[in-house]
Amino acid sequence: MAVAGRARASAVLRALAAPGPLPPARAIHEGPDTIEELLDRHLVKKPAAVLNDDAAEAEARRRLTSSRREALGLYRDILRATRLFAWPDDRGVPWREVLRANARREFEEARGERDPEVVARLLIGGRDAVQQALDRLAEASRRAIEAEEAKRRGGA
Repeated sequence: MAVAGRARASAVLRALAAPGPLPPARAIHEGPDTIEELLDRHLVKKPAAVLNDDAAEAEARRRLTSSRREALGLYRDILRATRLFAWPDDRGVPWREVLRANARREFEEARGERDPEVVARLLIGGRDAVQQALDRLAEASRRAIEAEEAKRRGGA
């Protein structure tokens, strides 16, 4: 046990000492690194050998659990991201509530989907939409800060 721990630690140290940029750190709940990994995880692969009924059921349950975990992670990320949208819309309802209601509705509509390819596409599209929304919010915040700094410099 201690030898395995030391081997893992030395591999980590070698990776840190290696020249070049480090790969970006990511939390466990962020999902796979690439779209290919996500597709590989969720697409049905043709088995090399015919599985018996128990093995086939276990494999189907594993895929469903993996998809469910990815979907729940995406839903949590959406809820976290909506915290940043505090301003009201035209009706006076905070955008965070509008976005949360829309996310809930879309997840409920897709709840019964069993096709792994469709589920993977929905997960990829959802992650992409969240990332685009956060990128746009960050860009708008950056522009607002720059405008305020320019206004302060011009007024000072």
